[in-house]
Amino acid sequence: MLDKNRLNRVIEGMKEQKLKQMLVSSAASIFYLTGKWIDCGERMIALYINVDGTTKMFINELFPINEDLGVELKWHSDVDNPVDDILTVVDKNEALGVDKNWPCHFLISLMEKSAAKSYVNGSHILDRVRMIKDENEKNLMRKASKLNDQAIDKVIKFLSMDKSEKTVASEVGNIFADMGTQGNSFSPIIGYGPNGADPHHECDGSLPKSGDTVIIDMGCRNEYYCSDMTRTVFLGEPTEEGKKVYNLVLEANKAGIAAVKPGARFCDVDKATRDVIEKAGYGKYFTHRTGHSIGIEVHDFGDVSSANTEVLRPGMIFSVEPGIYLSGNLGVRIEDLVMVTEDGCEVLNAYPKDMIILK
Repeated sequence: MLDKNRLNRVIEGMKEQKLKQMLVSSAASIFYLTGKWIDCGERMIALYINVDGTTKMFINELFPINEDLGVELKWHSDVDNPVDDILTVVDKNEALGVDKNWPCHFLISLMEKSAAKSYVNGSHILDRVRMIKDENEKNLMRKASKLNDQAIDKVIKFLSMDKSEKTVASEVGNIFADMGTQGNSFSPIIGYGPNGADPHHECDGSLPKSGDTVIIDMGCRNEYYCSDMTRTVFLGEPTEEGKKVYNLVLEANKAGIAAVKPGARFCDVDKATRDVIEKAGYGKYFTHRTGHSIGIEVHDFGDVSSANTEVLRPGMIFSVEPGIYLSGNLGVRIEDLVMVTEDGCEVLNAYPKDMIILK
């Protein structure tokens, strides 16, 4: 059912941008507004929103909707031109907002038919609305993160010297399936030893060696909300450098979390983590941003980087995931999801971060 509170927040955002009409085509944003996940693939779906409160959804008849979504539906078939239907509601004398990821052939068709006065990126309006989670979303994110905590405990217990990265990654999916979730929110990253020095390593048939770091980056989707966390453990006794790097990354993770509060900026959180690592002489080995926003999508709008000066507000949820990557040797990353509260932050992950050495 169309969520009136969320719709009103979008309309307020449209008014702030002096935009009177927009088309929403992102499956995630349509779900956010209607509670219905509809992925039409290459076929067109669009939710028209006018600042006067008018809404209308254009959708292919191959995707039947049996429940009342609280929005008028306009059906089309594969032999219809769905853009012609949109022309019936768009005010040609006003600008039209469109999603940044809307297939360009639909937009070009609208432009060729002079559907609107001009065309602007409307995604940032919904992106910013979705950045601030409401109470229901907060609880869903807590639940997804709790499931991830439970799952990673099973994964760590599953590790052994005779299991390849691919085997462990496959087990992550099995665990999430057994828990009744909607599966992985992204392809798990399992990195043994030197493979872990690649932050986005693709799991292969590698087996661990004694003393290897094991990066485990995983998350599930549950009730359409995503979790994401990373823990690094050791298989066998670690080297002294391995211990040093682990403790540095843990210190950086804690420093980043301590910096999260209303009024701080995303770049302040990034600086807090980076300062710890740079002061220890490992700055050039921390090769990525500190984190990313998360919610319906595992990478929602808004990143935790030195370039993002946006101010933190209660209800924002994002990751804090510093790492150190020593090529040919090891990688360590520790990641938690945090939610900005009225006076600080709530850490959504409870799985321990003390050094784990598996014998």
